[in-house]
Amino acid sequence: MKDFSKLEKEIGVRFNDINLLKQSVVHRSYLNEHPKFELGHNERLEFLGDAVLEIVVTEHLFRTFPDTPEGDLTNWRASLVNANMLAEVAHDIKLGDFLYLSKGEAKDSNSKARQYILANAVEALIGAIYLDQKISVARKFILGKIVSKLDNILTHKLYLDPKSRFQEKAQEIYRVTPHYKVLKESGPDHAKIFEVGLYIDDKLIARGKGSSKQEAQVDAAAKGIKKENW
Repeated sequence: MKDFSKLEKEIGVRFNDINLLKQSVVHRSYLNEHPKFELGHNERLEFLGDAVLEIVVTEHLFRTFPDTPEGDLTNWRASLVNANMLAEVAHDIKLGDFLYLSKGEAKDSNSKARQYILANAVEALIGAIYLDQKISVARKFILGKIVSKLDNILTHKLYLDPKSRFQEKAQEIYRVTPHYKVLKESGPDHAKIFEVGLYIDDKLIARGKGSSKQEAQVDAAAKGIKKENW
């Protein structure tokens, strides 16, 4: 039995309708195995929460940084509302402990798919807060749990994509431009997997995989950033 009062404590919101909170963490896969479950899945709440998140973050950036160009604000906003950031927020508030998932999805706890499920659940949670309370309560949650990460994003330039971040640091520290090399291709033509190496001069820094060369390069850059502690 899930104790949703613990989740309420984590997010700092006491719900009037606890079923809204519960529904925000119901993944579609759970209903396939439990068709008589009393609540629906969270996708409509996610749709609503996505819009609430967008307007709150956009307004905050607009008002807080009156002299910053639109292009920079767009990049900063994207860094706050992307799936990786929202999955991080989900971990912060222990949202994964409350998810309703199918047995198959429940086993797959460390996959990229799980990160997307967590990110979507955060958006659904925002939608639930908005419906149950009001925009001011949703705004308080968003500013406290998500926008509060902006200082770190700006300090470490996390709004840049991994390739840009790695290249900037490599040029700053080593005075060279990193390069990528395809190390391996596997799988049939319609479902190829590329393995790419990230190099500084002739030194292999990291390997990345993806369904395209670009995706593999981004993966390698992200791993390179982690390895170099950048």
